[in-house]
Amino acid sequence: MMNEVIEMVMATQTDLSTYDLVINGDSVTAEAGEYFETVDPATAEPFAHVSRAREPDIDRAVAAAAEVFDKWSSTPPEERGRLLNAVADKIRSQQERLAQLETRDNGKPLSHARRDVETCARYFEYYAGVADKVHGDSIPLTDEYVDYTVREPLGVTAQIIPWNLPTNIFGRSVAPALATGNTAVVKPAEQTPVTAIEIAQLASEVGIPDGVLNVVPGYGREAGAPLSSHPDVDGVSFTGSVPTGIEVGKSAVENVTNVHLELGGKSPNVVWPDADLDSAVDSTMTGIFANAGQVCSAGSRLIIHEKIKNEFLDELVDRIEAMEIDAGETDPDMGPLVSQEHFEKVTDYLELGRKEAGDPLVGGEALNRDGFFVEPTVFDDVDPDMRIAQEEIFGPVLSVSEFSSEAEAMELANNVDYGLVAGIHTQSMGRAHRFARDVRAGQVYVNEWFAGGEETPFGGFKQSGFGREKGLAAVDAYTQIKNVCADITPK
Repeated sequence: MMNEVIEMVMATQTDLSTYDLVINGDSVTAEAGEYFETVDPATAEPFAHVSRAREPDIDRAVAAAAEVFDKWSSTPPEERGRLLNAVADKIRSQQERLAQLETRDNGKPLSHARRDVETCARYFEYYAGVADKVHGDSIPLTDEYVDYTVREPLGVTAQIIPWNLPTNIFGRSVAPALATGNTAVVKPAEQTPVTAIEIAQLASEVGIPDGVLNVVPGYGREAGAPLSSHPDVDGVSFTGSVPTGIEVGKSAVENVTNVHLELGGKSPNVVWPDADLDSAVDSTMTGIFANAGQVCSAGSRLIIHEKIKNEFLDELVDRIEAMEIDAGETDPDMGPLVSQEHFEKVTDYLELGRKEAGDPLVGGEALNRDGFFVEPTVFDDVDPDMRIAQEEIFGPVLSVSEFSSEAEAMELANNVDYGLVAGIHTQSMGRAHRFARDVRAGQVYVNEWFAGGEETPFGGFKQSGFGREKGLAAVDAYTQIKNVCADITPK
């Protein structure tokens, strides 16, 4: 009966693309034959049918990855590097098509999607260069011993990818895993599964061996949970919410599986009177409105010195009122939120913000149009203990608090349960470095939000998770150390 319903739906919506699982190098339907729809956030209309993976499909994908692991891990690292470079080139050759798909799937402005595709390619390129440089250390003991370490891959790794930066984080997680000799099973978010499937197919085209990279789209409890708890998975990388991350971590620990969690954020953006105010306003806009605020490292708390607060907010509001909000394909300043469910969450926070802090300086409403659009919003005079200052909204909602001293600024910056990133705008490098020393965050931006690139380690303190991705730190995340100690005394 289920298959008949699926066939009927697909027959009446023949203009929708169909995407299947990628297992062992093949495009295959889920064992149950079920599909789910992905929705264009700008129209609230479906645009693709995607095969719905469940536990038997996870088993197939993990088995395929396990079967090829010995072959892939023993492939000379320079050859793995060449293949990853080929993946990067292939992604770049398809940049516009992938960006269009990313925008339809996620809603982000097209120029942002293009940057995310380039970032994905850059990750494969970067880790292609790392592949043959993963080495151990020689440890000096007494003259009677030779001691050294070897870095070896974990085995089958699971990458659970979020919906906010699906292409970007696919590259961030998969490229270092493959470069270090692991195989991968990727579970993209059900809201945004299309580009993961597309890139896995491109990887097969350039020669990544069958089974090395598998993609199993589906819902969290049906696909993500069986993957993170699978006894034959040797490493799990999860990016997403704190509650889900805790469940993923529990599942992994029960199997004594290596796990990395990159969770939420409520990041402070501290602005001093000696800052370049135009640059600081630009960074504040980017930090909270990029991808409609749906970024774990968004600068969602503006902590501003009392001497410049009014001037700064006047300029900020003027800039916000001039923003273009539209479908991502038109490349506006800001697109829609990703889904109806998330739209309802963010609009609930807008209502809460009015109750806690009064009317916003700007925004605060949903747009009366198709799709999941809300206005960019700023709440002023936000008490640091209010929920809108403490909880991750994951939308274009900025809370503003003021300070008068360095100690007060630091207290406000650290007054949350998260610790992913933090930023400061000042011309005083002494002040900037004191801030970097004392703030409880995994990455610190100075005079530019989202500073850094693929080379810079990324991860959080406190409830923002543990472990690091990006840069050479990812080698640690995807390898384990073997120590060899040899007695060389004459016998």
